Amino acid sequence: MAEEVRSPDTTALDEVVTFTSELIRIDTTNRGGGDCRERPAAEYVAERLADAGIEPTLLERTPGRTNVVARIPGTDPSAEALLVHGHLDVVPADPAEWSVHPFSGEVRDGVVWGRGAVDMKNMDAMVLAVVRSWARHGIRPRRDIVLAYTADEEASAEDGSDFLADRHAALFEGCTEGISESGAFSFHPQPGTTLYPIAAGERGTAWLKLTARGRAGHGSKVNTANAVTRLAAAVARIGAHTWPVRLTTTVRAALTELAALYGVDVDTSAPDLDVDVLLDKLGPAAALVESTVRNSANPTMLEAGYKVNVIPGQAVAYVDGRMLPGGEEEFAATMDLLTGPDVEWEFHHREVPLEAPVDSPTFAKLRAAVERFDPAGHVLPFTMSGGTDAKQFSRLGITGYGFSPLRLPPDLDYGALFHGVDERVPVDALHFGVRVLDHYLKSA
Repeated sequence: MAEEVRSPDTTALDEVVTFTSELIRIDTTNRGGGDCRERPAAEYVAERLADAGIEPTLLERTPGRTNVVARIPGTDPSAEALLVHGHLDVVPADPAEWSVHPFSGEVRDGVVWGRGAVDMKNMDAMVLAVVRSWARHGIRPRRDIVLAYTADEEASAEDGSDFLADRHAALFEGCTEGISESGAFSFHPQPGTTLYPIAAGERGTAWLKLTARGRAGHGSKVNTANAVTRLAAAVARIGAHTWPVRLTTTVRAALTELAALYGVDVDTSAPDLDVDVLLDKLGPAAALVESTVRNSANPTMLEAGYKVNVIPGQAVAYVDGRMLPGGEEEFAATMDLLTGPDVEWEFHHREVPLEAPVDSPTFAKLRAAVERFDPAGHVLPFTMSGGTDAKQFSRLGITGYGFSPLRLPPDLDYGALFHGVDERVPVDALHFGVRVLDHYLKSA
């Protein structure tokens, strides 16, 4: 019990705020064009690991696109290792839209502001604060902990986890499980109810390129082979399509726990289950699962033409598609049908869907760590609508869970802050995360 008192110490609680703020000030904007430079943030992390006696390794596929990997030896050499990973890059932010400058890292009224405050420099900082606290008190975890701070998660991961999994697999030897972003955050569907969804699944990524070809010509002439028209029709069909329900094990578990919490008598394995009716009965809590009961495809970008009176011979669109585990064949067949004979489609970027067991000892320990510090909270599994670096690390046989604990006030919408304007995190939430992570990582 003395160990629990000593760690995390007050220095760790101070450091997590400082580290979050200072990491935010390092602009690691990833626009997807290859111009991001994570190296300054990677060096910041590496210096603080080294200061705690933890030897960091800096790795680059492309100059400036830097990853940091380090291993903390556990007390049980026979135990399987645990990967704890977070990315250093962030999505773009327009200062004109924000209340504070997005790269100020301003700490005001108990809140840290800036791009990366929840995605995911907060988690990067929490892990740093925890392991430095261990070093001060001579604490070692039971199993080896491998830390990975990655580049390029917000784009293709080619310079980050993809590169690490392909070229530096030996650094992750012995790792069978991992934790990272997008889980164990508090969600308040109604007054007096606090949910903590822990991610045990991710939909697969299917970014598509659609190409329509036709007959180029003058804009004033009749043209029945107009590439823009063909593309527009395909895009409209994709946008209007209602995908069939496809419930995975994780989603069924989430629906079952939510239904029990709301007093809804339902058998989620029943063949005649009407999922949409069930979601209506769950009210605001449905937001945790409604995007993961089906595959999806959303048109996002269009490219065509160069002059208003010229019909182009080619038009291109991009689609953000997401596939549930087991839904890959359905997705491809549906896209063949929706694009039709005049539009070709291909995967622009593809990542596999994931699912981790929710009845595992690991999930039970994740649940217990959250409940220790919020006994009134309800922990449940869920599937992420998007994805993380866990997809790349899964190629190494690493089962991933989304576990970046934050206890947020009811009026702070975590989902809206993710990639949103005025991204911010309360200091109290960071302190909660440090305590939960410290407890879990020592018990894991």
